[in-house]
Amino acid sequence: RMQAQSANALALAQWLQEHPAVARVHYPGLQSHPQHALAMRQMSGLGGAVLSFSVHANNPDQARQRAFEVLDSLRWLPLCTNLGDTKTLLSHPASTSHGKLSEAQRQSAGIEQGLIRVSVGLEHITDIQADLAHGLDRLA
Repeated sequence: RMQAQSANALALAQWLQEHPAVARVHYPGLQSHPQHALAMRQMSGLGGAVLSFSVHANNPDQARQRAFEVLDSLRWLPLCTNLGDTKTLLSHPASTSHGKLSEAQRQSAGIEQGLIRVSVGLEHITDIQADLAHGLDRLA
């Protein structure tokens, strides 16, 4: 299962890197990730199923609004507060897992208002990309 989910996560991360609405992608399976080599050694050559990405924005308020535009446009990928299933799940860490932190604390931890976390599941990768494209394409 993890091999399939990691392959989907890598394909999604690569696709997100090329999308004009995406500012940054965080995924240890990408060669551009600062700890890629370490992750590959520790994770048996797999990048894992969880990635995150930030949408382009000029300020935290706009970033939050744009992140929710993407999340609100999803047709079948669910928005959840927990991650780690065989189905793809998304979350907005600034308002869920890190919601009790101040904006300064979130920024210090790298949790921007425009950050979306994705736990990539076993669905066909083109279905995952198509659902995310509904919102991302509006932002581009």
